[in-house]
Amino acid sequence: MLGRVTHVRNADVLADVDDPAWTVLQDALAQAARPATVLPVDPAAGRDVLFRLQVTARSMLGALAVNCGGLVIDEGWLRILGGGGSGLPDLATANDLVDPEQAAAPPPYLIVAYDVLGGRFAVDGGGLGVQPGQVCYWAPDTLEWDGLGVGHTDFVLWSLTDGPTQFYAGLRWPTWLDETRRTPLSEGIAVYPPLFSAEAYPLENTSRKAVPFEELLSLG
Repeated sequence: MLGRVTHVRNADVLADVDDPAWTVLQDALAQAARPATVLPVDPAAGRDVLFRLQVTARSMLGALAVNCGGLVIDEGWLRILGGGGSGLPDLATANDLVDPEQAAAPPPYLIVAYDVLGGRFAVDGGGLGVQPGQVCYWAPDTLEWDGLGVGHTDFVLWSLTDGPTQFYAGLRWPTWLDETRRTPLSEGIAVYPPLFSAEAYPLENTSRKAVPFEELLSLG
């Protein structure tokens, strides 16, 4: 997790490490139980994100930032952030990270992933009141943050298992996969009646449409 920066390191120092986490992720992707797409990233953009994060590529966070635009799981249902692109924001932009030399304090939490419904995953930096370093989920059906009991690396590896199927069992309807596949990464699926209302269930009876993702986030 990000901490207060006392000495700003350049992107080359952060990227060039002996044991990058990208190797671990590549191995996990080769054995993934879920359909996963690795988005390309502009190398310069990825290094800029790494610089603003001030973490090394030894971490999963840094590895995602510098090596890919992000990971797309289950045809776009789950979107794990990296260096950005293809309609997906990068880690630095999603968290409004400025030049580390100008940052007064680390963020209270760090958004690391979204889902197509507007749910968001974040590493608690102390601002969510769960546990620093733990990944938490803001659910569109409860409108609350809950800890998942794992850190960022384990969260990313979990996303490539059958875990998301069980996790989202109550938020998927019969045609969710086809609708998600048709939804660009710059958009999400708005559900009406809203997911936090009793009237939304069963979900197959709801009205659903693709909307700009920023609009979906503003609804929460």
